[in-house]
This record gives sequence, C-alpha cells and structure tokens, in this order.
Amino acid sequence: MSIVLSELHYLPSIPFFQQLLAADSLLLDAHEHYHKQTYRNRCLVLTAQGAQPLTVPVLDGNRSEKIRTSEIEIDYRQNWPHRHFRTLQTAYNASPYFGYYADYLQDIYAQKYVRLWDLNLAMLHLLLRCLRWPLPVEFTTEYLAPAGSSSPTSLFIDRRDVLTPKIAPRSGEPDSTSQLPYPQVFGPGFVPGLSVLDLLFMQGPAAGRWLG
Repeated sequence: MSIVLSELHYLPSIPFFQQLLAADSLLLDAHEHYHKQTYRNRCLVLTAQGAQPLTVPVLDGNRSEKIRTSEIEIDYRQNWPHRHFRTLQTAYNASPYFGYYADYLQDIYAQKYVRLWDLNLAMLHLLLRCLRWPLPVEFTTEYLAPAGSSSPTSLFIDRRDVLTPKIAPRSGEPDSTSQLPYPQVFGPGFVPGLSVLDLLFMQGPAAGRWLG
C-alpha cells in the first residue's frame, strides 16, 4: 500500500494532487510545527497580471516559540474571505466552470473557521469531491521525524515541504512537476504550479484527466 505523508495546504496546487496519483491514501501531518511563508496558508491563482498569491492571515504565525500548524488560528481583522473570493471571481468569472463551483467555495468561506487546519481540510475535501477522487485522508497520531532507516516515516512516502512557494512561474517556465498544458483564462503561454482551482474552473468534471 502506498501512503503519502504531507503537510496540509490551502487550496492545494496541481502538483500537490499529482504526487497523490499513485497513492492509496493521504496521511496529513497533524503534529508538525507551523512554518511561515509556505503553502500552508497560501496558494497561487492566475489573474490578468499573472500568477498571484492568495494568503490567509494567521494569528501567532510570527511567534518565536513553536506552535503546531493544527493550532494556528486565522486572523479575521481584515476581510480576507471577501477579498479571496472577489479575486477568484474577477479572474475566473469568464471560465467555463467557475459558476459551477463558486457557491461551494462561498459556503466554506462563510463558515469563518477559527483554525487554519479546519479551513484547509474543508477545502481539501471539497476539491477531492470536485475531482471525483475518493482518496482516503488520515491524520498522524504523533510527530514523525524525517524519513530514515530507523524512522517510522520510512513506511510512508514523505512529501512534507517538497512543494514550496517560489517566484510566480512565467509562461513556458519549467516546473518541478510535469503538467499537461490546458487552456487557461489568460494566455497565450501556459502557467504551471497554480491551485487546482485553475484546472477545475477550466475543465470541470474532466479535470482529473489532466493530472496524469
């Protein structure tokens, strides 16, 4: 059985889902410590200005002492849910399937989850349903050290922090994970490494076929 161990991302990227193609289940690290400037609280979407990040503001993310990602709370002092959805609406309203998925996203944003973990998990379950992918999702029961001969992590495919933010990819720029180009709202060049929302909004129920 193939089990992929990963941290939990916000609106995960296409490469995130590609690394799960051969997996029998996804094991999310519920005991890791939070790291700033990662995909734990951000994603990339394609706008008229190119690939742009959407970042969920969090509380305590800058504290010097370590805190579990599963305990990080979201900062609602700014109306980021409205800004994120408006950005998605502006960027993808002309895409074939934005209207098909928009209400589901709005419903999750309206929940105003206290913890980043719960928001990300709700988004992940939604995306798996939209991709028609019944992949089992489980959680670690203790901290797992990086893979090694004497580590229980060796029982899993450890993909933690393999995908990290970088400068927004440009058209034609090679990506760490090979992607089949598909039509995007803004062209003419293909931009890789975006949230899987970009693929869903363009391909709808057929999106899963573009991950392989």
